[in-house]
Amino acid sequence: MAHLELIGISKSFGTRKVLSGVNLAIEEGEFVSIVGSSASGKTTLVKIASGLMQADSGSVQLNGAPVSDFSRDAAIVFQNYSLLPWLSALENVRLAVESSFLQYSSKQVTAQAMKYLEMVGLGKAAAKKPSQLSGGMRQRVSIARAFAVEPRVLFLDEPFGALDALTRATLQQELARMCTATAKPVTALMITNNVDEAILLSDRIFTLTHAPAATLSPAVPVD
Repeated sequence: MAHLELIGISKSFGTRKVLSGVNLAIEEGEFVSIVGSSASGKTTLVKIASGLMQADSGSVQLNGAPVSDFSRDAAIVFQNYSLLPWLSALENVRLAVESSFLQYSSKQVTAQAMKYLEMVGLGKAAAKKPSQLSGGMRQRVSIARAFAVEPRVLFLDEPFGALDALTRATLQQELARMCTATAKPVTALMITNNVDEAILLSDRIFTLTHAPAATLSPAVPVD
């Protein structure tokens, strides 16, 4: 049984059919990328897969159970960082840890948040607010926040699209390392318009055809 499965997913906005009959099965611990052009429906697809948006028809299943909302076993990294500007890097990560580990004491929450900030090389920047950090550092905070909740499924919505080439390459390597450094396997679904990025990180790559009524082309395995 697939860890994450999309079955016959279709979605329209008004009279425009964005997705049509999308099927996708991802095994536990697999890293899958979906590449496609702008406005092809990639973000809509990852929102549906994560439970942030409902499909018009079809279903999403996680470990065989229907997904109707964002799972507590999941985390997501967006292109625009999505950090709260009035909180420090540490506080942004702590907020996610608090919501996922309700049994943790305040000391345990801080220790968990610091552990993952240090894993992305930001231990010394923990007290800084997002405005005091570069774009690459902000995205490191986002990655730390995602992994700090110890997700079983990780969704990535063009996570490096706003970064310069050098920073992007560094964080790609950081993400690959983080995915293999966890105690439990992390199943990852990333959408991107960068084919080289997909090849570097993925076990399999799918292409989303052009909208309207976009669907997935057959998988391309990455050796």
